[in-house]
Amino acid sequence: MNGSEPDCFKDGTFSLEEASSQLAQFNQSSQCGTSFLALGQTIFWDEPMKASLALAAQQNKVRFVAGVHDTDYFAKMPGAGNKGQQGFKTLPHNDGSTKGLWSAAAEFSVLFGSETVITKDDLVHAGLKFDRLSQRRSGFLEQATEAWGWRGIVSLSDSPPITNETKMDLLVPELCSTLNWATASSAEMIGGESGIMAHKIHATFCESADLPGQNLASVYRSLLKPLYELVSHESVDLETTQTSELLRFNSQTVGLPRFEFLRFFVESKSRQRACDAYDESIKGFPGLYELSKFGTGAIPFDLVVPGVGRGTIRIGNRGIVINTPTPLFLSFKHPIESLEEFAAMIEAKFGPQCSVIGKAVTLIGLLGKEFVFAFHEGASSYVAVSKKLHRALDFRPHPILRIKYHTWDSLSKVCAWFKLPSVLQHPFGVEEVCAPTFASRWETVGNEQRALLEKFTSLRKPYQLLTFLSDTVGGGWSKQREEYEAIQAEVGKYASSYQELNARRKESYQAERVIKAELQKVQSAKGEHFRAFVFEQEAGTDKVEERAMFDRQLENLETQKKAERILRSELGTKMQAIVKQDGLVRLQERRAEIELEAELKRLKMIREALVAAKGLKNADRRPSAWWIPMVSPDGSWFREISRTAECYWEPMA
Repeated sequence: MNGSEPDCFKDGTFSLEEASSQLAQFNQSSQCGTSFLALGQTIFWDEPMKASLALAAQQNKVRFVAGVHDTDYFAKMPGAGNKGQQGFKTLPHNDGSTKGLWSAAAEFSVLFGSETVITKDDLVHAGLKFDRLSQRRSGFLEQATEAWGWRGIVSLSDSPPITNETKMDLLVPELCSTLNWATASSAEMIGGESGIMAHKIHATFCESADLPGQNLASVYRSLLKPLYELVSHESVDLETTQTSELLRFNSQTVGLPRFEFLRFFVESKSRQRACDAYDESIKGFPGLYELSKFGTGAIPFDLVVPGVGRGTIRIGNRGIVINTPTPLFLSFKHPIESLEEFAAMIEAKFGPQCSVIGKAVTLIGLLGKEFVFAFHEGASSYVAVSKKLHRALDFRPHPILRIKYHTWDSLSKVCAWFKLPSVLQHPFGVEEVCAPTFASRWETVGNEQRALLEKFTSLRKPYQLLTFLSDTVGGGWSKQREEYEAIQAEVGKYASSYQELNARRKESYQAERVIKAELQKVQSAKGEHFRAFVFEQEAGTDKVEERAMFDRQLENLETQKKAERILRSELGTKMQAIVKQDGLVRLQERRAEIELEAELKRLKMIREALVAAKGLKNADRRPSAWWIPMVSPDGSWFREISRTAECYWEPMA
């Protein structure tokens, strides 16, 4: 996979055991002892699912390291700043007030849930009369687009700390409450003894979090091994770490392979080429910015200074600026020639506990030289950009191991029943379903719901939507369609009278245009007559009579014009009378009510379809690991997920 490495990393897909065997062969042939690295920001999502890889690695005597990515910022409230506020709050994610929400360090999904936001574009594409619905139901977007079964915690501070410095005293109540929401809601769907497991998960976390002097990262790290073992139902040989420790940067660690990538961006001989390569690599990728946006001399790495914070590193010829909340400075007499010189400066100024963190695109380059990242399929959207940067710098980290789970298919081996949430009951056509049936039907249901979404795109007129609902949903929609037809017929009678009057009004406008043209013609003739026979002349009796004739013609035409305007006013009054008739008003109001009911039903079905099709697919790829023992405390679901998992290597250069 990497040109300089032995041909141990096979193409195609293979099992977890084969993946760890291949890494063991590579270690034997290269004598380098490369380890698997599972790095996540939270323990309550998919990371503990990698217990399956840890067990396979254990069998093949390959080191497996599970780490907490504790050097990223805790999420903050989207939108305006929150100066002076403290504490934390749990939020849903929607396409309205929390559209910009990002919460990775503390996110929770109930069973079958995922962070799948239903966007306004999704609704409009499926034919929803968005503007009309907004007028009748203001604020509907919040609930309609909310990611079903997901919650994330944000900091209320305008400058939230990194995870490693997020104290637990204010966070514990919110974390425990949200975890309880997730586990209790899931237990309601599973039934049986799942409530006991939910209580165990909740109690294990909250007891650890309540210990004095804790930060979020230390709590997460202490729970990695217990959660891996809870999920796998086995003892797991697990080494734990956190990025603040892995990437500690000082004169003792600078020589580690993990900092080889940093050298490109620090040393003066290569810095400009590396920074140019970074800017070129990120072009066109949303959410990534050229280094100049971070200030003169910025490189794509941050320094974490304990007790101070995290900030972009900016290197000049005579000094360094660290863009922490309160900027930090170093000065020197000549450009930095070596990474070792840089490490000595950092240690001398800020001590040996600082960490250098790669921004989104460069983190893999840092650790990928020393570890093999274990990523679930779909994890880390920045990988493609990282590859591009590595190629530009001729840098060759280890490949990523991608793991593709068949979470829902694996329920075929599980003895359990689910009380489906209301959002899935209509797509599946049942309220309760056994695990093997869910396994066999979930993809078919997803395909049916995708087809339904496409069908909705063609239902642009209210009557088309009512006909569809009548034919496919039933439940009284046929009566609604019949009533709508009758209303349309009655409205049509009023419309016929209205249109007849409107046609006469249009005729009147045309008649007035003809009159105006004739007026202009007579006025022109009168003027010519004046210039020819009256102006500076003695007009005879016959010429005076001719001028009087012009005046009579003009007066007659003005009378006709006025009559047309009076007629149009009368016609308009009659038209308004038709529009304001109580009978018609009631019909129009009732028609609008039926149309609104149909649009609300369309909205509900769009939401259900997207949760069943897109949401379940996302949850299948990256399930919350604690679901597994709740549904299957005997470990059968975990074993089947592990057995059927497909792995493949993704080159990083």
